[in-house]
Amino acid sequence: MVVSSVFLVGMPASGKSTVGKALAKRLGLRFVDSDEEIVARTGVSIATIFEVEGEAGFRDREAKTIAQLVEAPAILLATGGGAVLRAETRDALRAHGTVIYLRASIEELVKRTRHDRRRPLLAGGDAEVKLRELHAIRDPLYREVAHLIVESGVRSAQRLAESIAHRLDDSGKMTTNEPTEPADPA
Repeated sequence: MVVSSVFLVGMPASGKSTVGKALAKRLGLRFVDSDEEIVARTGVSIATIFEVEGEAGFRDREAKTIAQLVEAPAILLATGGGAVLRAETRDALRAHGTVIYLRASIEELVKRTRHDRRRPLLAGGDAEVKLRELHAIRDPLYREVAHLIVESGVRSAQRLAESIAHRLDDSGKMTTNEPTEPADPA
């Protein structure tokens, strides 16, 4: 199956890169991670960009990068967790492909990020408190931009990719008008 572009949004550690790679393979799309693309373009880590330019500077780079990436044909784009903070980025994502919100519980996100030192917004302090703060701000934005909301903490990446692929038709659009959140997470 070949589909139009698919864009994954969600909190840090929600599975966007892991599920994205499996889903891209299944759908015959080229996988792109926006954070990795920013690192490749700048030659420095995300943490370094945050340190030198602050979050606002990073968000500027992220918005510009995503605006260019969504124009590429047939990609599966895993966005950074904060990509939805900019209205223009939400608009670009929604206008150029199918947006899927990978939702995970705060408890699952805490488990997944417990030993992760690569995420500047979670560095220092209580990660659970920070994740709750970020989620309160971002969850409504993820929901606003998403065509489909999928619980990512209940299945393996392969099973989740298979489930999502079945929900998309050949053009990459949802196949039914079913509720976006699955009733049965199994």
